[in-house]
Amino acid sequence: MTAQEQHEAVEDSPVGWVASHIRRYVQTDGADGATFHGVPSLLLTTRGRRSGKLRRTALMYGRDGDNYLLVASNGGASRHPAWYLNLSADPVVEIQVGAEHIAGRARTATAEERVRLWPVMTKVFPTYARYEKETDREIPVVVIERDSLTD
Repeated sequence: MTAQEQHEAVEDSPVGWVASHIRRYVQTDGADGATFHGVPSLLLTTRGRRSGKLRRTALMYGRDGDNYLLVASNGGASRHPAWYLNLSADPVVEIQVGAEHIAGRARTATAEERVRLWPVMTKVFPTYARYEKETDREIPVVVIERDSLTD
């Protein structure tokens, strides 16, 4: 995110329990909220593909080396979550992991990567396997790579 974007208002998820999780995470700098039901949790900020506004949500994550992994499960729904559509349109993202804010680029894992990364994420959150069975779409695995320009 640019310096200008850091001063823009960020709109949190309108889903009540997610918004509450985000508030706790932000207020405690990740001390409360860095795990959700025992699963690692981060905050993802994307730019709205239609509104152009910054949008923030809380998501479970995994790791692959230095990269962060997300699953666009949308609870097994037939459509992708809005955050995934946003980062597909504009891959520049920010994540907050605990107290650390990381500028990055998001991309959908390639088919070859997904074969290796899907089991990583179902180990993090086994319910993803059930979601995969409940939908006809292939649930994307998202790879977030740290933006080397900010290191």
